[in-house]
Amino acid sequence: MKNFTYYAPTQVEFGKQSENKAGKLVKKFGGTNVLVHYGGGSVVRSGLLDIICKSLEEQNIKYTLLGGVVPNPRVSLVREGIEICRKENIDFIVAVGGGSTIDSSKAIAAGTNYEGDVWTLYRHEDRIKSAIPVGVVLTIPAAGSEMSDASVITNEDGGLKKDYCDSLLRPKFAIMNPEHTFTLPEWQTACGATDIMMHTMERYFSNDDDMDVTNVVAEAILKVVMEHAPIVLAEPENYHSRAQIMWAGSLAHNDLTGCGNDGDWATHNIEHELSGMFDVSHGAGLAAIWPSWARYTRHQNINRFARFAVNVMGVTNNFKSAEETAELGIRAMEKFYTSIGMPINIKQLVGRNVTDAEIEEMADKCTNGNTMTVGGLIKLTKEDIINIYKLANE
Repeated sequence: MKNFTYYAPTQVEFGKQSENKAGKLVKKFGGTNVLVHYGGGSVVRSGLLDIICKSLEEQNIKYTLLGGVVPNPRVSLVREGIEICRKENIDFIVAVGGGSTIDSSKAIAAGTNYEGDVWTLYRHEDRIKSAIPVGVVLTIPAAGSEMSDASVITNEDGGLKKDYCDSLLRPKFAIMNPEHTFTLPEWQTACGATDIMMHTMERYFSNDDDMDVTNVVAEAILKVVMEHAPIVLAEPENYHSRAQIMWAGSLAHNDLTGCGNDGDWATHNIEHELSGMFDVSHGAGLAAIWPSWARYTRHQNINRFARFAVNVMGVTNNFKSAEETAELGIRAMEKFYTSIGMPINIKQLVGRNVTDAEIEEMADKCTNGNTMTVGGLIKLTKEDIINIYKLANE
């Protein structure tokens, strides 16, 4: 087993009416002047934003509002948030929303004390030395950003979508009330379930085979999400199933399912260029790419793919052919994605086949002009990524 460090410092407040604790939690972690960051009108229409503001007022905490976060959050709004934080002397950020809002909040937190332009961090050209603390009121279980060190931002100039990871960005607290997910549209629910599963699978498909506890935990999370996703699509106000998915989303991306394993993350990197170019939903993009990535790379650790097929997808093991077992597992995952309304190829995702020129551009961006590889299971070159895009484009 490999050595590892596990660090998950976020205080979780899970359950009904937990949003009422926002003010006290901000005060506990030293916040006195808060930027409340959110997206569209859902948190306004539901009354959640008012609840958060009232909770802050009850603790005599000053706050400034900044809405407007969109899926695939934009660096332009991040820069606006940074200017507000500097002007108003903000010392704490509360993100009210899903992964996009949390990621935007983290980027603002990172950029406020940073002397250079925040996009420099997402180009991986520098590191921060400090960050404004962030707290989260989660409304969309998907990205797992409420307990992770990661933030993903899109630069409208060039359609670039990049990540920045730093333990300084891990939220101080995460408030999770499954009731606030009851009104999520079916599409967002399905995309969220897919994203949760892929966060687990990116860590699970590894060349490391000696971390039994981690692997079993990952398999359990995958099966729980697959069990409850169809239930919430049919019964949106099923608290029990919404709660299982919400908690699974946090566990899938707080590094628990990666302890002792070197993960892959190629599917995420490849998908980032799809959503950067076509502004598609992240979870849907992952579903469209993963089967082609799996078929292209499964030979590297065929036994892990066969184990996944049997333990997660319920495939009968063909002990004479791990290849056949693995392929049946990939097909079973495609069937599951289809059952919850997710695409399984690029044409289903964007409504057409992409061109060779578009594939070339995405692969070039993914590998930073063919100067780097992506993935851990196999180090994928630009040519490999082109081949995966083409497989997904058939």
